[in-house]
Amino acid sequence: MAEEHFDVLTKSGEKTGVSKPRHIFTIHRDGDYHRAVHVWIFVETTQELLLQLRSDDKDSWPGQWDISSAGHISAGDPSLISAQREMEEELGVKLPKDAFEKIFVFLQECVTNNGKFINNEFNDVYLVTVLHPIPLEAFTLQKEEVSAVKYIPYEEYRNLLAKEDPAYVPYDVNGDYGELFEIIRQRCQVNAEARSLSLQKQLQRYSPVTLEAKLTDLSEGDQKALGLIVKAAKVIDDIFYEQVWQSNSALRDWLKEHANAAELDKLKWDYFLINKSPWSSLDENEPFLTTADSAVKLLPEATKPIDGWKGLEYRAAFPLTKPPGANFYPPDMDKLEFNLWLSSLTEEQKHAATGFFSIIKRRSEANLDDKKKLPESNSDLYSVPYSEIYRPFLTKASELLHKAGDLATSQSLKKLLHSKAEAFLSNDYYESDIAWMDLDSKLDITIGPYETYEDEIFGYKASFEAFIGIRDDKATADLKLFGDNLKLLEDNLPLDSVYKSKDVSAAPIRVIQLIYNSGDVKGPQTVAYNLPNDEKIVKDRGTSMVMLKNVQEAKFEHILKPIAEVIISKEQRGFVDFDSFFTHTICHECCHGIGPHTITLPDGETSTVRKELQELHSAMEEAKADIVGLWALKFLITKGLLPKSMVESMYVSFLAGCFRSIRFGLTEAHGKGQALQFNWLYEKGAFVFHKDSTFSVDFTKVEDAVESLSHEILTIQGRGDKKAATLLLNNYCTITGPLKTCLEKLESVKVPVDISPTFPLADALMN
Repeated sequence: MAEEHFDVLTKSGEKTGVSKPRHIFTIHRDGDYHRAVHVWIFVETTQELLLQLRSDDKDSWPGQWDISSAGHISAGDPSLISAQREMEEELGVKLPKDAFEKIFVFLQECVTNNGKFINNEFNDVYLVTVLHPIPLEAFTLQKEEVSAVKYIPYEEYRNLLAKEDPAYVPYDVNGDYGELFEIIRQRCQVNAEARSLSLQKQLQRYSPVTLEAKLTDLSEGDQKALGLIVKAAKVIDDIFYEQVWQSNSALRDWLKEHANAAELDKLKWDYFLINKSPWSSLDENEPFLTTADSAVKLLPEATKPIDGWKGLEYRAAFPLTKPPGANFYPPDMDKLEFNLWLSSLTEEQKHAATGFFSIIKRRSEANLDDKKKLPESNSDLYSVPYSEIYRPFLTKASELLHKAGDLATSQSLKKLLHSKAEAFLSNDYYESDIAWMDLDSKLDITIGPYETYEDEIFGYKASFEAFIGIRDDKATADLKLFGDNLKLLEDNLPLDSVYKSKDVSAAPIRVIQLIYNSGDVKGPQTVAYNLPNDEKIVKDRGTSMVMLKNVQEAKFEHILKPIAEVIISKEQRGFVDFDSFFTHTICHECCHGIGPHTITLPDGETSTVRKELQELHSAMEEAKADIVGLWALKFLITKGLLPKSMVESMYVSFLAGCFRSIRFGLTEAHGKGQALQFNWLYEKGAFVFHKDSTFSVDFTKVEDAVESLSHEILTIQGRGDKKAATLLLNNYCTITGPLKTCLEKLESVKVPVDISPTFPLADALMN
């Protein structure tokens, strides 16, 4: 058996690439920085912590009471697996990964044993919340590590540590480790009334609206197909819940089941439905729930059996910080581990690993049957296609779409539904996305994995979503101008010619009245989209745009007009109108289809903007589409393709729209991109702040400012320059003084941040 090694870290916690053997403990002799796990078992009903008595033979702190379970992380091992292993080895408690809540990282730096034991340790601190005490006789103690275990009230334990009682391993409860006790205190001392008021305020930021459309122009066959499509879209919602976070679906089911228990429970459920997770989209993804609100699960065989005891009940934990990799990657995977694995793969395997339609898993967590199917590898990581990991959901959705395709009258709709149903099971979406671009039907459907906003590690993985609407033929005909002039816009972009695309084609634009959406539509509602994102299809066929007109009308009436009344100077307030808001949204979506996509790097290699900018791509792309969209409007006006009367209204409506998007938060791609634009234009003098805390546009400066930022972003994309993108976002994605003043002003007068739609027509079809 290979000897166990520990990774040596830098003082900031990064791996050095060096590891040292365990047996002689050179790590502690030399004072090397390394990693370990601390796992605390907290009993919810008794408010106690489980402590272990360290063996008298331990090198450090022998014979003293300490953490429930702890241990080093072996070289190359994930933190979470180490936590699970230590719990089982030391206490005989076998728990699944959703029982472990990582609450913080604690750096312990101390010297004991007369200078012979130097402990420089980064500890991943986990909390396991059980409902009732585990009987002491249920534990199987590892005698060479643990002599005994006991329960102690968490406040009593904190006081003993504060007094530096010699029977207990010391921790500075007034320092970083005090966070453990503060987290527990907050969960034990819940003020239901205060929490209810807080959730009510969060809910009030969304203005309830009803969205529907007339079905009278649909053929009988399409009307019958519609009900099946809505049911398939509901399945898409189930997949998205799985994609956000590993225990998200269990939490959803638990909250729904208990929604009528009390007013607070109803508010939790209502706000969860808006965010589709326990993290608030409008609050920089701050959690509005804790593990104390989570689902209770029973594990009869977590320990050795005890007569009369049904087994261990625990709260399914979720992290205080929203996982940047959602459920697409192991929660403890970092970029270094991924890139090392990637470098060992063939080109075909790399494409699968970084592609839109796969998730990354660990071999060490796979069952025996799955492990047998995997090719040999030195890495713990492997990729699984969506068609396999979501097979039960996709099989059901595929069957519904095939049935809908059989009923549909429109031939292009038939083709889309059947090809998308096949793609769900084959994992090849090329033909179905071409069919979506060619859709010419009164009933307009978008369904499948598309946007990559949830993948904040790399921006590789696509989330499932669905939009169902009725095409507005008149509005669609009116917008042909924009799709037809994409090549003209590309050729005249404020960008060096070397970075311009040579094969831009006209982009079809469809305007719909939305009757249902699902999947990756959480928090702020989507007003339009430009798809697909697959660079191969973009290169071969371009993109198509869909505008959700009734969503945009609702946002203009409920949000943008009230914002303008508060924030825009009295002299320019009249320039804010729906046509300018709607037209800029069109140009925003058009501009996703122009500019750099497939690029050539300085070394001659071909790549894509998405792969080079990774997690920064979404924010940069949204900023590009916005600011270049504004540039494009002025360009089309200059060419006589749009009326000159739009100039003032488009700039002032854009200014008002900045506040709408920034209020989404700076962790969200649209909000981050909008902050970049606002601060750039403000710095250039294009936006002017007045003494009465209102803003106006300086029409003499705004055109140059828009063009300069367009050139900056497009050039960064053309070069695939992640360093420059990081610098630009760091410098401009901030809430400056005047911006903060206006945001607080909007908050004080309770202007809604977004809308919360209901879909009565779709609801009726699902019943």
